[in-house]
Amino acid sequence: MLQQYKNILVPIDGSFEAELAFKKAVEVAKRNQATIHLVHVIDTRAFQNVSSFDSTMVEQITEKAKETVKSYVKTAKDAGLQEIDYSIEYGAPKAIIATDFPKKLGVDLIMIGATGLNAMERLLIGSVTEYVTRTAACDVLVVRTDLDNKTIKKQKK
Repeated sequence: MLQQYKNILVPIDGSFEAELAFKKAVEVAKRNQATIHLVHVIDTRAFQNVSSFDSTMVEQITEKAKETVKSYVKTAKDAGLQEIDYSIEYGAPKAIIATDFPKKLGVDLIMIGATGLNAMERLLIGSVTEYVTRTAACDVLVVRTDLDNKTIKKQKK
């Protein structure tokens, strides 16, 4: 019997790598008749050292995240996928993506973009992707290519 995934978690953060993972996840979900759970995690630790912190900053980031996930939901539905939901969470992305959400939603596959961090950023804060691949209890697919399995250069915004 073929492995069939039913609950696919796709962490998105607005990066090019996350978009690649999302596009592939839509195709996998359609073939498996699965549900996609999009999650955007706002890392609250980033605000701890901001001296002029105010709630409008969090509100602006949350609004941008909502716009991003809603556009992904529309794209998935336009592609014929009906079973898709999303959540915007606050906290440490590593734990939420690797442990909390898979447990909460019964996730059997995490499709995550390859890290977009440079070597120095990985050294200082660590890669979420690397952490998820090491600690998640379910299968993890790290997406590095487009829908034709071709490596493509990161697009500059």
